[in-house]
Amino acid sequence: MSAPPRIPVAAPVLDGRERDYVLECLDTGWISSIGRFIEAFETAFAEACGVRHAVACNNGTTALHLALVALGIGPGDEVIVPSLTYVASANTVTYCGATPVFVDNDPLTFNLDVAALEARVTPRTRAIMPVHLYGQPVDMDGVLEVARRHGLFVLEDAAEAMGARYKGRPAGALGDCAAFSLFGNKIITTGEGGMVTTDDDALAARLRLYRGQGMDPARRYWFPVIGYNYRMTNIAAAIGLAQLERIEAHLAARRRVAAGYDARLAPLRERLITPVTAPFADHVYWMYTIQLANPDRAYRDQVMAALDADGIETRPVFHPLHTLPPYVRSDAPPLPNAELCAARGINLPSHGRLTEADLDRVAASLSRALA
Repeated sequence: MSAPPRIPVAAPVLDGRERDYVLECLDTGWISSIGRFIEAFETAFAEACGVRHAVACNNGTTALHLALVALGIGPGDEVIVPSLTYVASANTVTYCGATPVFVDNDPLTFNLDVAALEARVTPRTRAIMPVHLYGQPVDMDGVLEVARRHGLFVLEDAAEAMGARYKGRPAGALGDCAAFSLFGNKIITTGEGGMVTTDDDALAARLRLYRGQGMDPARRYWFPVIGYNYRMTNIAAAIGLAQLERIEAHLAARRRVAAGYDARLAPLRERLITPVTAPFADHVYWMYTIQLANPDRAYRDQVMAALDADGIETRPVFHPLHTLPPYVRSDAPPLPNAELCAARGINLPSHGRLTEADLDRVAASLSRALA
């Protein structure tokens, strides 16, 4: 008897007009960074986020970097970043010559601890980068209050949170600007891509200027600033537009998966913590993330190995950035929640192609591994 197919931790759902739109790009020859799909995708994305502007980029990291550059972040500046996030959040600050200053997270929601935020502000702080980790929005009222008191920019890292809402307002419309990732494992994808959203007309103009090598839009081949080639291709935008047309279906699939796990893992509540959603949040479950009651990292790795042996791919929670070699500082304060979540956290398969039978397999394998 053959083994059941392997269950991947992530997989794209391409069940809309992606093929038709890509073939149009090929048939018309508009395959590079000019074409009708780029503007159409930007317009639809801005509308979905409830903002005036969306600026397409070639990946989520360049979207973050572009936003920081357009905000004027540079050498000598500091940007407050949660330690528990993907490394791009800090790397893009470093690209600007600025310094990421790390803050701890809430141990249940994984998001930055707003109560710990103000203590990290210094005279050099220019911005706060809240990360809506794994698809759940940060408590943005608290972030914005600190930012207002100190005159700071707020750049949402919404890489994992397309469709999430904070008190009814979409992620991407909560700060000065926001950056999204459209990588192949995200809720909607362009294969590789990113987007910056903002309501600020002047900021949007700077984003577009720096995105296209810094060329003056009114004077061809005149470059008043040093820019970057961060443009999205028309093919990528074509895929993205088709994905965005079915955003509600993609979000419903994620919530179906989360509800399925909630029900199946309820008997294991003494041995693990399932995702906790804050009362102000509409969680989109980019990843369904559990924490084991046993805080030993080696035990967590054994559980993941057991699932792998059963043909189930998982992934660990991100390593806290303050523990990575480029960002270790001897004078840094302890960030115990980030280290605890990283030690005991597991991302289970979390995508819209999962069947009820897949969820049964994951839950049964996890139950055996924890026995």
